Amino acid sequence: MLKASIDLGTNTCLMLMAEVESGHVNRVLGDYARIVRLGEGVDKARCLQPDAIERTLMCLDEYRQIISKAGILPADVVCVATSQARDAENGEEFFLQVEAESDFRFRVISGQDEARLSFLGSLLPDMESSNHAVVDIGGGSTEFVTAKEDRSIDLGSVRFTERYLKSDPVIDEEFSICLNEIDNKLEELMDWRSSILSDMQMLAVAGTATTLASWHLGQEVFNANEIEKVQLTDEDLRRMVECLKLMTIAERREQVGIEPKRADVLLAGAMIMWRTMEKLNFHICNISTRGLRYGVLMDL
Repeated sequence: MLKASIDLGTNTCLMLMAEVESGHVNRVLGDYARIVRLGEGVDKARCLQPDAIERTLMCLDEYRQIISKAGILPADVVCVATSQARDAENGEEFFLQVEAESDFRFRVISGQDEARLSFLGSLLPDMESSNHAVVDIGGGSTEFVTAKEDRSIDLGSVRFTERYLKSDPVIDEEFSICLNEIDNKLEELMDWRSSILSDMQMLAVAGTATTLASWHLGQEVFNANEIEKVQLTDEDLRRMVECLKLMTIAERREQVGIEPKRADVLLAGAMIMWRTMEKLNFHICNISTRGLRYGVLMDL
């Protein structure tokens, strides 16, 4: 059966079109990503901002047209929203507007559901679920998931950029404060880490991880197959953080492999990924280009 899923996050809006049967995504017909930054300003104002709403509505209209041309009905599109929608006071009003304009009916999922579905959708072929811990670094929150336990904390690339990394380039004081706050949030995960196997492998998903892998490979054109062969070490992440810290946002945009619209929040995302590896004792990280948009279709 032909289905589609839309994953509307704090930073990105992703859409997957695929043939789905008995909980398996058999064939991908289209996989789309747009940076809409719906969560811009939400951490401070607790409301979705007009410019962010307009960007997102334009993206959803584009997706509506793509889905229509593929012959998929709005009723066959599974739409989920995550951290920014949980935090925004006007989220319900926004999604009523979305439904009126596009017929897309969004479900705002909890951090726990986001973790479970991200884990389900992120595992690559031949990966054993019992051997992997999925870390999904989002714009507003990060999910830490194994087959038996999951956590979600308010630690995200957009949220921490807006809170702490306000200079361009980032000054040492801002960087130090941000790093300390990341480490403090990760303290909440120490019992989670001690409850899983010491040799559990980390699998990172979402835009921060795939962008850093693309930059590591020097990809001029995004290639998911190559990215999913990458293994990054904690030392790789430390070097990336040091390089990004010294660059202006404009200089980051010029780097081969870095999506220009992600350049402003990539340092915070890289810091979260690096400190996760250091604090939680993961020395090697695999990368998945899949995630929540796969998981919601597999969960049908």
